[in-house]
Formats: sequence, C-alpha cells, structure tokens
Amino acid sequence: MNAWLVTAAVLGVGGIGPCLLLGLRGSAQQRVAALSLAATATAVVLLLLTQGFGRTSYTDLALDLAVLAPAGTLVFTRFLAGRER
Repeated sequence: MNAWLVTAAVLGVGGIGPCLLLGLRGSAQQRVAALSLAATATAVVLLLLTQGFGRTSYTDLALDLAVLAPAGTLVFTRFLAGRER
C-alpha cells in the first residue's frame, strides 16, 4: 500500500463520510452543499486512486464526474426550489 492509496482512504472516510451524513440529515441548503462537496471529494479520491493503482481509466471517470457534478447540483437545486418548507 503506497501513500496515494492511504491518502485516498483517509479522504474517502474523512471527506465523503461527513458529506453523506449531512446529505441525509441536513436542511435543504446543507444537502445541496454536501452534494457538491461530495462530488468534488469523490473526483479527488478517484484521481488519487489513479496514481495509487497506475490505471488511467479512473482519470476518465474523475473527469466525467467533475463535468457532470455541477449539472447534478443544479438539477437538485431546481427540484428543491418548488418545495415550500
């Protein structure tokens, strides 16, 4: 196990875990922020896994996620805009 994989594991647990918890239990604004941050952290974890395993296919997935995540956040925001809380 090299330093890239250790860093990916730490960021995966310490960065994505709280985002998932906040996404499940937070207010609507907190859920949108957690979704955006979780997508960014996941892209970084995938890039770290690319370096750790030496596989370029993870880079393609990270780049796709980086492009599609903001659109997903906007769709989720649009969905929540119609709800009154």
